[in-house]
Amino acid sequence: MSLSENDIEFTHEVFAPLGPITSRKMMGGLSIYCDGVIFAILDQSATLYLKARDEFAAEMAAAGAAQFGAETGKTMCYWTMPDDAIDDPEMVLDWAKRALRAL
Repeated sequence: MSLSENDIEFTHEVFAPLGPITSRKMMGGLSIYCDGVIFAILDQSATLYLKARDEFAAEMAAAGAAQFGAETGKTMCYWTMPDDAIDDPEMVLDWAKRALRAL
């Protein structure tokens, strides 16, 4: 399954308040950039992941986020949205702001 144009459009709309948002399709998913800096990805099933390392990764894990690739043992520094943020665009935006500050 690959991402729909609606998935991509929605992502741009949600993150628009952060600044200039661009994206690039990659391996069935999407890399998402703010001011040219990658801070998030969408996988093939439109699951949103934020880039997180160190303290911010620990904060995301404590909030219930799951690390990309954890099920296969091939993890990357991207984490899902915490469950309480998944359907709340304001919370998604708040977490995205934290991700950008942590980069």
